[in-house]
Amino acid sequence: MSQRIPNILLSLLTAIFAITWIFPVYWAVATSIKHEVDVTSENTEIVPTSMTLIEYVRVFKESNILTWYINSLGTSILITLLVIIISMMCGYALSQLNFPGKRILWWMVLASIMVPTTALVIALFVLIADFNLINTWAGIILPQIISPVCVVVFKQFFDAVPRELREAAILDGAKEHNLLLNLYFPMSFGITTALAIVTYIGAWNQFWWPFIMTTQEEKFTVTIAISSVQDAFGVRYAREMALAVLAGFPVAAAYLVFQKKVTNALMMTSGIKG
Repeated sequence: MSQRIPNILLSLLTAIFAITWIFPVYWAVATSIKHEVDVTSENTEIVPTSMTLIEYVRVFKESNILTWYINSLGTSILITLLVIIISMMCGYALSQLNFPGKRILWWMVLASIMVPTTALVIALFVLIADFNLINTWAGIILPQIISPVCVVVFKQFFDAVPRELREAAILDGAKEHNLLLNLYFPMSFGITTALAIVTYIGAWNQFWWPFIMTTQEEKFTVTIAISSVQDAFGVRYAREMALAVLAGFPVAAAYLVFQKKVTNALMMTSGIKG
């Protein structure tokens, strides 16, 4: 009995936190399926009495949401692919190769984790502007393809691979690219998948850099469109919530499908950052 009370209290506390977290999501969905007159009414309805999908229809008819989806999807996929490829090769080099300046490069990678990306905004913006990449996918993608955390995760994994496997492959005539593609990559497929999912979610949700890089509506990503597009006659709350729900749906669906891998990746990266 003495052990049941703490367990009950812990379960109750967990339920309270869960309800507190999920309520804003519920409120956004509930608002998006209301009529605008009900949203702005003085009578607050926790559960909508009159539901409609008219605002979702208006989002598709009156906005460029399909273009914004394509922009978000294209940039997120390219960022994820480039981050994984670059991080894997860098992690492999730092783990398995010997070259001048290796230790210095490793300490630079670790030190870069402690530098907030917002501190580099001005320098990055000037650099991208000098290359005339404002309002382009390249301008959005290039500053986001370096991920020191992913490099560290790959290096730590490759460090744990038995040296005997590498030596045996070298005796069989394998070159460095063969070792990476045919030996180390298959062994790290689980970690690679987890990091790719987390990177994709982060790229999809990225706000501040695409916001700085895009000034044309047809170049917006979904996250920028939510905050930038307003009705000519003011804010339409139901429509804004419908757009927000549509923007967050792909990420929520991806998380539900790959929940275990996302959790594992977050545990690995949070351990490094901590």
